[in-house]
Amino acid sequence: MRRVLIIGGCGRIGGSIARDILAHTDEVEVTITGRNPQLGMAALERLGSKVQFQVLDLTNQQEVRTAVAKADLVVHSAGPFHYRDGGVLRACIEQGVDYTDVSDERSFTRRAMAMHPEAEAAGVTAVINTGVFPGISNSMVRQGVEALDEAASIQLSYIVAGSGGAGVTVMRTTFIGLQRPFEAWLNGAWQPIKPYTERETLEFPPPYGRASVYWYDMPEAITLQETFPVKSVITKFGVVPDFYNHATWAMAHWLPPAVLRSPQTVEFLANVSHSMTDVTDHFSGTGVAMRCDIKGQQAGRAAHYVSTFAHENAAIATGLGTGSIAELILKGQLKRPGVYPVEQALSTDLFKEVMASRQLSVHEVVNQAETASQRLK
Repeated sequence: MRRVLIIGGCGRIGGSIARDILAHTDEVEVTITGRNPQLGMAALERLGSKVQFQVLDLTNQQEVRTAVAKADLVVHSAGPFHYRDGGVLRACIEQGVDYTDVSDERSFTRRAMAMHPEAEAAGVTAVINTGVFPGISNSMVRQGVEALDEAASIQLSYIVAGSGGAGVTVMRTTFIGLQRPFEAWLNGAWQPIKPYTERETLEFPPPYGRASVYWYDMPEAITLQETFPVKSVITKFGVVPDFYNHATWAMAHWLPPAVLRSPQTVEFLANVSHSMTDVTDHFSGTGVAMRCDIKGQQAGRAAHYVSTFAHENAAIATGLGTGSIAELILKGQLKRPGVYPVEQALSTDLFKEVMASRQLSVHEVVNQAETASQRLK
C-alpha cells in the first residue's frame, strides 16, 4: 500500500488532487491535512472512506517531519506559496520521500530549485509547479518546442472564468501577484514589467472565444527560459467576465503600493472578489482556457505553433494535472532524483499518456510562412 500525504488537502484543489489519485492509482492510502478539524471532517464526507484526515500545523517543523516520514509521496497544495519557505520539501529530502506541489510563485520556485543537489543526493524525486497553469501549460510548451526545429519565443496566455471553482486562497494569490513589478525574459535580456499591463485580446477555445489577457508574473517565466534556448518568454492572464479585468487593472494601477501590499488589503479584496464570483459563476462558469504560442523555424521556414486547452472547472483541472504527476511517481514511471519543474521532468510521451487516460486533449496547429521563392511562383 502506497501512502500519499496531501498537505492542504481540505480545500477544493486539494480535494480534486485526492480524487484524481484515487481514481488512477490502485493500492493507495490518502491522508489530507489541515489546521481545522471541523473542515477536515467536512472534507472527509466529500471524499469518502478511502481518505483520512490529520491535523497539521506547517509552522511546526517537527510535526511536519513526523507526518512526512510516514508517507511515500507528499503533495503540497497549501497556498498561497508566497508565504511558504520550502520547509515541506526540505523535510521530504531529509526523510527520503518523493514530493510534488501546486506552487505558482517565482520566489518559492527559486527556493525549491536551489535544493536540487540535496534532493538528487537523497534520491528524492521532486516535481514542482504542477497543476494546470503552471503544470499542464509547461508540458504544452515542451510539446510545441519539440514540434519545431527551432523555437525563438514562447507566450502562454491563460483565462479563468469567475472563481475557477477554487476557494478564496486563489483570490489572495491573484492580488498578491499585483504588488510588485517582476522580471520578464524579453529579447534575450531580463526586463522589468508592471503586472496587469499591455492588454491583448486572443482567440481561446469554446465557449470563451475572444478574451483579453494582461502581463502577469508566473514561475514558468523563469523555468521555461532555463529549459529552452529562446529569446522571449511571455506570460499573460485574464478573467471572464471582462469587467473583472477592468477592476483588477484599477487595483493594480490606482491603489498606492503601500496599500496594495498590506495583508489586510489583500484579505479584503480576496473576500470581496470571492463573494462576487459566488454570483457571477452561475452565468460565467468556473472553467479555464490556455493558449500556447511558440514562434520559430520548421523546415527552414518561419513557423508559428499554437496549442490550446480548456476545462470546465479550473480547480478540477489543477487536480488532474497534479494527480497525473503523483500517479506517475507512485507507479515508478517518473523517477528522476532532484528538483524539477514539469517541463524538465515529464516527457511528451508520458504527458500524452496521462492526458488521454483522463479524457483530456490539447489542440495543436502549426502555421508556416511561405519563403520568398514560393511567393513568386
